Amino acid sequence: MLRALWPSTRRGTRGRSGFACAVAYWLPITPDMHDALDPLDPRYLSVLRWHGAITGALLLLPAAGLETGLYFNDLPNGFVVAIALAVAAWLTVVAPPRRFRHWGFLLTDRELHVAHGWWTRVHTIVPVGRVQHIDLTQGPIERSQGVATLVLHTAGTEHSEVTVPGLSRERAEEVRDRIRAAIEASPW
Repeated sequence: MLRALWPSTRRGTRGRSGFACAVAYWLPITPDMHDALDPLDPRYLSVLRWHGAITGALLLLPAAGLETGLYFNDLPNGFVVAIALAVAAWLTVVAPPRRFRHWGFLLTDRELHVAHGWWTRVHTIVPVGRVQHIDLTQGPIERSQGVATLVLHTAGTEHSEVTVPGLSRERAEEVRDRIRAAIEASPW
């Protein structure tokens, strides 16, 4: 299995000395690399389930409408809703724990590591000195579960936003404050 480390920064690349240049590196994944990352807050699993249930419900509405049309036209019916129910069950019951298990983050003195993905494993490394500003967001479902999403904005245009979802509000504020202190202490 391979892991992408992204973005890496280099100074002085074709005159873009102040910007982060995204360079993908492929390294083999070892089990201890994933174990070193901090997991997300367990309450985020409920947020993922709610998102899956809402998406499933939005999928069931047109399926029910299509089934109604099939019924009134004396055509075979039931299979469209059955498929939609199977997809909704997958989105609500099966997919959230799988997505949750494959997220992790680690904040060191100089970098924030964020890893996610099952099929394509992405490991993003953000040098703390490159962070321009930090957002802490909470949607209504996240707020009800007590979790937040930390959003880091770095220099550059492509891949300049890094998100860490599913942190407890207190942990997100702690990470934000540590990054802010490191930015203020950095020499540039």
